[in-house]
Amino acid sequence: MPPTLLDPVLDLLMLRGTVTEAEPIAARMRRLRIEDDSLAGLTVRPGQQVRVLVAGSLTRRTYSIWRYDPSGAVELCVLDHNGAGPGARWGREVEVGERVRLGRPEGSFTLRPEAAHHVFVGEETASVAFGPMLAALPPGARISGCVETESAADRLPLAHADRLNWLTRGATSLPEAIRLLPPAPDGGIAYVAGEARTVQQVKQVLVREAGWDRRSVLTKPFWTPGKRGLE
Repeated sequence: MPPTLLDPVLDLLMLRGTVTEAEPIAARMRRLRIEDDSLAGLTVRPGQQVRVLVAGSLTRRTYSIWRYDPSGAVELCVLDHNGAGPGARWGREVEVGERVRLGRPEGSFTLRPEAAHHVFVGEETASVAFGPMLAALPPGARISGCVETESAADRLPLAHADRLNWLTRGATSLPEAIRLLPPAPDGGIAYVAGEARTVQQVKQVLVREAGWDRRSVLTKPFWTPGKRGLE
């Protein structure tokens, strides 16, 4: 990233790191590891995200944190998809050794460890956030849910993956699959993320048909067709 007149301001607002690893983690997903001493000792809750300056400009894109190393490393998983914008292009093209600016971890779409039952519903983009959430749950935790991907090759290596229903896009939709889950568990929390309209449809099914309390359904619309930088 070449120096700019804005560097002193950006240094106050954002952290810097160097890409030390870049490799495929699924068919259309690339794992990026970003390291720097300034990234050590951050407070990170499972499910949080960071905003990254991409494409050598002031364009920011938001990525869920796949893994955090308190010694000073943040790992992201970036999806490559049709009609890719600057974020996806950056994730596909960024190389080891490149410097990156990123914000501090943020967001309230995070694991509620006190819940009696955890239900995860989403697709590829959501599964990145689900990764650290699931990894933080103990072996005896009550877990269920549905994750949709383009193909089996797009599935991320999630902890407790055998307790989730995996769907292939074009077959059963997420709202339809949710209707097949057991009724709302006492003390349960549902984490619903991904494409905005699907997130809303799933929430409606959970609340109106399955009897969930709205306060127990956490939602995070990551994207929607035709709209950039959805937050």
